[in-house]
Amino acid sequence: MEPAAPKIVAQNRKARHNYFIEDTIEAGIVLLGTEVKSLRLGRVNLKDAYAQIRNGEVFVHQMHIGPYPFAYYGNHDPLRPRKLLLHRREIDKLYGKVNEKGFSLIPLQVYFKGSHVKISLAIARGKRKYDKRESIRRRDEQRELQRTRKQYTSRY
Repeated sequence: MEPAAPKIVAQNRKARHNYFIEDTIEAGIVLLGTEVKSLRLGRVNLKDAYAQIRNGEVFVHQMHIGPYPFAYYGNHDPLRPRKLLLHRREIDKLYGKVNEKGFSLIPLQVYFKGSHVKISLAIARGKRKYDKRESIRRRDEQRELQRTRKQYTSRY
């Protein structure tokens, strides 16, 4: 039996627009019970999220996981920093990259892999305004090329 495909809960679509993605890494995440239940309902936002390395541990900040609506008490703080689970050599590799000028750790997506919650982190370098305009121009050219190709194939 093949393993089930990961169920993507949330994606940070703006990350690919605002950053050049150099490398990605998968990490586990330490969560409370109500956070996991909220994730299953899709109540997560990665828009302003980023990760930091502090004291040899990696934490994700500004990842909003909405409160679980059916919890009577003991609900979690939606914006609390959450610890990521990585091997020491992976943390050391990330630390070396992030200390280079202009690199950041940006969460790309949160997903379930089996019953475990995983987060995909990107080592990213920020784009300048002219880089973003170039990306938009290239995307529009590709879209126009696909449109003309589709018209050409439908005629013949």
